[in-house]
Amino acid sequence: MELQSVLHPKFLSRFSIASFVSLKSRTKHKFFASITRSKQNKEASFLAIDNGSSISAYPDVLRTGEELSGDSYNNLIRDSCRQGKIDLAMALLAKLEALGFHPSFVSYTCLIDTLGSTGRTLEADCLFQEMIFLGFKPRIKLYNVLLRRYLMEGLLGVGVRILRVMEEMGIGRNQETYEILLDYYVNAGRLKDTWSLINEMRRKRFRLSSFVYGKVIGLYRDNGMWKKAMDIVGEIREMGMVLDRQIYNSIIDTFGKYGELDEALEVFEKMKKEGIRPDITTWNSLIRWHCKAGDVNKAIGMLSEMQEQGLYPDPKIFMTIISRLGEQGKWDVMRTIFETMRSRGFKKSGMIYAVLVDIYGQYGKFEDTEECVSALKSEGLLTSASLFCVLANAYAQQGLCDQTVKVLQLMEEEGFEPNVVMLNVLMNAFGIAGRYLEAESIYHHIKESGFTPDVVTYTTLMKAFIRAKKFDKVLEIYREMESAGCTPDRRARQIFEDAMVVLDQKHFY
Repeated sequence: MELQSVLHPKFLSRFSIASFVSLKSRTKHKFFASITRSKQNKEASFLAIDNGSSISAYPDVLRTGEELSGDSYNNLIRDSCRQGKIDLAMALLAKLEALGFHPSFVSYTCLIDTLGSTGRTLEADCLFQEMIFLGFKPRIKLYNVLLRRYLMEGLLGVGVRILRVMEEMGIGRNQETYEILLDYYVNAGRLKDTWSLINEMRRKRFRLSSFVYGKVIGLYRDNGMWKKAMDIVGEIREMGMVLDRQIYNSIIDTFGKYGELDEALEVFEKMKKEGIRPDITTWNSLIRWHCKAGDVNKAIGMLSEMQEQGLYPDPKIFMTIISRLGEQGKWDVMRTIFETMRSRGFKKSGMIYAVLVDIYGQYGKFEDTEECVSALKSEGLLTSASLFCVLANAYAQQGLCDQTVKVLQLMEEEGFEPNVVMLNVLMNAFGIAGRYLEAESIYHHIKESGFTPDVVTYTTLMKAFIRAKKFDKVLEIYREMESAGCTPDRRARQIFEDAMVVLDQKHFY
């Protein structure tokens, strides 16, 4: 039975005990706090509900100290999950089990779904295993929750084992399962796996939705075949499928990536004429590619227009703008943009942008990462894996390795598990700082910890070697990428070609 190997204690111990030991022995830095310690702290907090938050949430039953029934606890657990109060839900779970009861099937489902969506995969795994042990039969939805989370963390091997468990349990893949896999394969640059999956969908008569076609367009785009991407659009029209927001966003992003900004704007205008309202993805794409093309003024204009429609940029996009302004030394413009955002009422979530401005503006206010995170919390912002990743990336782009490491330590202390995206960020910080040996040690740690390197992992390490003039190592990593089934994108190929030119010149002379 394969299930045991998916959630086996040995698998969990890779994160809690041994995962970072080898890395620490190769470098001078302590990269993350012990997950075991943070997990113990979390378990301790489950034993006692925070009186303040609990009483305010459930005054009638908790303030009086009334003993609750198992059904009442189950109801409270589900309500807490629906409200996003996962710590309270886990505390109630501990109380329920202390009374000798177990959660109902619906409560287990709510807990696993909420834990998975907040990045707390290990806890979701434990509850999932407990469900199986107690004789419950999880439905496809829960398998998809775990599959999505594991793939988001870069754990392809575990994802494959989950699929095997589903097969053994007689649970077939549904549309969502295929789309989760497709999203991962495209983002990881796994070209052969992507086409194999699409062919399987066709054989099994699954619908190739706009999501699927959007991913295919993105796949061609990322592999330097933008004309083929446009051919897909023609194929969609011939089938009579109406172009929706997903497809339009993919087309705009494809034109933008290849510098065809006039065409991107033309598609953008057509999209609006057809009554399709641009979303955050549309605006982010247009802003990103105008910044990349050096047209910061146009990007700032789009940022303003976007806000007039009540939308605000992803912090990563905001970071793209201020990095360009930072390169030009326009700190005053940076500040003006932020103050304009605040004046439009974007205060609470806007604190993240204030932090990024300070990091890029080199004002020094948030050089202390703990002070930075405390400032965010004081503004009422809820910490998340995404928020920590954005902050870590901001420090990494400046080559501030110690601060990047500290952000990831704080992230772990908050209960968010490290994933391949965050390790890529840390590798990038070392690469920018010229510390290629430490960047390489992160790469080895990724593989040793059971993560599956993606195209970003390989490209980031190749860039670190290029900066260090270790051109032969670039070739080595490029070949490893190909042998691992990861298709090099245009950027990776360019780095490879640059290294080859230098090595050829050395051999010539």
